[in-house]
Amino acid sequence: MAERSVLVTGGAGGLGGAAVAAFVEAGWRVVVPEREARPGSEPAAGVLRLVADLSDPAGATRAVEVAAGDPAAPLRAVVNLIGGYASEGLVHETPIEVFERMLTVNLRPTYLVTQAALPHLVAAGGGAVVCVSARAAVAPFAGAAGYVTAKAGVLAFANAVAVEYRPRNVRCNTVLPSVIDTPANRAAQPDADHSRWVAPAEIASVIRFLASEESAPTSGATVPVYGRA
Repeated sequence: MAERSVLVTGGAGGLGGAAVAAFVEAGWRVVVPEREARPGSEPAAGVLRLVADLSDPAGATRAVEVAAGDPAAPLRAVVNLIGGYASEGLVHETPIEVFERMLTVNLRPTYLVTQAALPHLVAAGGGAVVCVSARAAVAPFAGAAGYVTAKAGVLAFANAVAVEYRPRNVRCNTVLPSVIDTPANRAAQPDADHSRWVAPAEIASVIRFLASEESAPTSGATVPVYGRA
């Protein structure tokens, strides 16, 4: 029986699947909210899936309540993986709706889920929040101002949580991937040197470490997970 629970958003994605597997292997009860049920979402050992819209406050709250709903396995970690990328053109070419969409996809769910989870983590005696930003947050590239801004917002938000909740024994750290070696990214960049990209399982190991008591002294860290990219 698992003795602790972790909520993993974006758990159906390329990185998400690796993160879920890493936590299951370590004996966690893993709760994975999804916008809609999909093939492969059937119950699996150690994994509880539910349908919830994490861009909606009620959906985020429901997902957290399910994650915190087992007294034998209190919620001890939240992993914010949900996000998305869009190539937008230069700033003067990018409609405000496209810019704001990147904030909605990348920053809003991270805020809402973390906001809902923090009281449960405090009540459980402490825990960890791990957020996924991107190297673009600290090394921007042209044509993606909305994405860059949203990922920089995730990083800033995580640092704010780390400062506010350190006295309450809740840690918050951020990982910054470069290009993740997923089928979708390979399809989008078929001519790239994929050997330089970072594998999802490698990032998942870092995420699991930051969520565990093994990293207890660490909060407010920005961890690059670049591979050789």
